[in-house]
Amino acid sequence: MNKVFLIGNLTRDPELTNTPAGVDVCRFSIAVNRGYGDNQATDFYNVTAWRGLGDTVSRYARKGHKVAVSGDIQLRQYEANDGTKRLAVDVIAQNVEFLTPKQEQPAELERTPVQPAKPAKPVQQKIEAFDDDGDIPF
Repeated sequence: MNKVFLIGNLTRDPELTNTPAGVDVCRFSIAVNRGYGDNQATDFYNVTAWRGLGDTVSRYARKGHKVAVSGDIQLRQYEANDGTKRLAVDVIAQNVEFLTPKQEQPAELERTPVQPAKPAKPVQQKIEAFDDDGDIPF
C-alpha cells in the first residue's frame, strides 16, 4: 500500500497549468515539520493535484497557508545540471484539506456565495382511496 498523509504550510503559491489534452494540473510544495525539542527539522515535499482538485487548490490556497494532503508517494529520478543522478520524492494528491482559518485568508480568496436554488414546485400525488375492509391493497 502506498499512502501518505502530510500537514504543512505552502512554501509558494500554487501553479496551475494544463496538459496538452486540456487537463488541469496544479503543482505546489509544502514544508512539514518533524521531530520535537532540539531534534526538529523541516522536510519539503512537491505536491501535484490533478483536475478539479488542482483547480480548487489554485483558487483557495496561497503561500503560507496550512494544508493537509493525502495521496500517493511517487519517486522520480532525474539528472542534475552537474550530471549527477538525483532522486526526488513527489506526492500525488488525492485529497487536500485547507486548515488556515478563513479570517486569516485575504478577501480575494473568499468564496463567492452560492445562489440559493429556486424552490421546487410542490409535487402533487394522486392518492387512490381504498376500502378499509381489512384487506391490504397490494
